Amino acid sequence: MKMWSGRVSQPLNANFERWQRSFRFDWRLLPYECVASRAHARALAAAGILSSGELDQIVNALQALEGRVAPGAAPGEPSDAEDVHHFVEQQLVAMIGEGGYKLHTGRSRNEQVATDLRLFTRDAIDELRAQLFALAGALCDRAEQLGETAMPSYTHLQRAEPILAAHWLLAYPQMFLRDAGRLAECRKRVNVLPLGSGAVAGCSFPLDRRAMARELGFDAISANSMDAVSDRDFEIEFLNALALVAVHLSRMAEDFVLYCSVEFGFVLLPDAFATGSSAMPQKKNPDAMELLRGKAGHIAGAASAVLLTVKGLPLTYNRDLQETQEPLFAAADATRDALRIAADFLRAVEFDCDRMHQAAASGFLNATAAANYLVRKGMPFRRAHEVVGRMVRKCLEQGCTLESLSAAERGEFSELLGEDFPAALELGCVIAEHNVAGGTAPRQVKAALAEVRASLQQLQEASFAHA
Repeated sequence: MKMWSGRVSQPLNANFERWQRSFRFDWRLLPYECVASRAHARALAAAGILSSGELDQIVNALQALEGRVAPGAAPGEPSDAEDVHHFVEQQLVAMIGEGGYKLHTGRSRNEQVATDLRLFTRDAIDELRAQLFALAGALCDRAEQLGETAMPSYTHLQRAEPILAAHWLLAYPQMFLRDAGRLAECRKRVNVLPLGSGAVAGCSFPLDRRAMARELGFDAISANSMDAVSDRDFEIEFLNALALVAVHLSRMAEDFVLYCSVEFGFVLLPDAFATGSSAMPQKKNPDAMELLRGKAGHIAGAASAVLLTVKGLPLTYNRDLQETQEPLFAAADATRDALRIAADFLRAVEFDCDRMHQAAASGFLNATAAANYLVRKGMPFRRAHEVVGRMVRKCLEQGCTLESLSAAERGEFSELLGEDFPAALELGCVIAEHNVAGGTAPRQVKAALAEVRASLQQLQEASFAHA
């Protein structure tokens, strides 16, 4: 029996009947539907609408139904259910008889799906934050292992200044910690209970909404029933946060795609995360990292899809909102899987430290340090920049380096270029020169690593206490 069958006398068009069902994807909400239904049943009993016996029957049946379905698996029962709410009602009636129909007293599918989606999103946020912490931890581990290995940094994809390779890796935990922070802020707005809002105007029975909120772990109840049943802001905010996670993963993946190429050779691509070519026997392709790049479009597309679905919808609930569920599930799944693959890859990847060092020690990456040397001798930086630029040009013509210029050759450019000039351009000195908070000097990188680890521990402890 349809949940709305009394009003419509003719059967639905067969194609439309199949097409309009959402159970093929909203079965994902079954555990949340069961737990929210138990809270609603207890509220009905407290309001005198269900007897204690009826409450026990319904609660026990809901628990049994939830226990029959493996986590993350679709229900095995064949069903003509229109949606997950209809499915649960069908199962209750099959298990306990007519009493199963009483559960829908005082509620609507409009508020049910809004509640289920918030419960799903809340759990997804907690899981994804844990994975972000794990990924940031893997980056810290690899940064610590690299120690004081040097590498070039890049701007405009051109070699810029030498840095510690650990400094490069530690850039990404900063992004992922921001992502975790955005998700934590989003969770506050997710954790508001719509249950008790009815179809549009609020419940017709004196249900204790705050008691339901406490039982379900919500921080607050919705303030307006019309807003509550039609609000999908929390989905849009969540999906946009995931889009940024995906962009950060994509940027990190692009670094590894570049650095494992023959042209760079900084990264040794692990076989477990690569594939070969069906045509070229010598190829080993960084498919894992390329797919991480590709997932960003998929996840950002989900955020856009939900935003555009909600745009222009009149209050309150409209069936269009059903179309926000698949992008939500798909993006949450894709982000979870991408974070897992990224962490596994980072634990397996190796680095060619000698190649990194050689690249950092060549190509005039110490030119800025040469200009800074002149600044310390009293020359304005703009003048120093011009002097070192001319020195680089001369070195390129002669096929030599800045530090190999003789005293006489240096004197052609400035009398400030003393005997200590070559030592100031040694790789270790150049890196150690950036000794400010957030810089690449070994002392600062060591402090940054300790700070990230401390932040991770604090955030993980706070998340555990919250759970």
